[in-house]
Amino acid sequence: METARALEEHRFLERLVGVWDVTASEMTADQQWTEIVRSLHGIWFVAEGNGEMPGGGAATTMLTLGYNAAKGKYVGSWIGSMMDYMWVYEGDVSPDGKVLSLYTRGPDFQNQGAEQDYREQIIFTDDDHRTFNSAAKQPDGSWKQFMEAHYTRKP
Repeated sequence: METARALEEHRFLERLVGVWDVTASEMTADQQWTEIVRSLHGIWFVAEGNGEMPGGGAATTMLTLGYNAAKGKYVGSWIGSMMDYMWVYEGDVSPDGKVLSLYTRGPDFQNQGAEQDYREQIIFTDDDHRTFNSAAKQPDGSWKQFMEAHYTRKP
């Protein structure tokens, strides 16, 4: 196996590295959420989030992202202390280089025991601001957004 080397696609993910304050409409003013993103030698990126869940309770999340050159896709996973399901992603960056769309399949939160397709997006506004949203695929093929969080880089 050949040693991986950082490609232009990996460099796109470098924009995530740092410490971020996170806000969402579901959060109250006293709830704080922080995400720390680090690089594993420019090939993999690991984001650990810590904070309080809407409705209460401490939580930790872990997002991994990288680029699989053989697949020509961004790949990753997400786990959170609030659930026992591991989300596995595959996705692409928009032509303008601002949006990473990650696709996955997981539990349907409306129908117990069923699965559903999801799309999560990381949208870069500038070097210090980004948005993360989640959407569920609808029967007509459209995406219905159900969550959005805003990230501001800490100085």
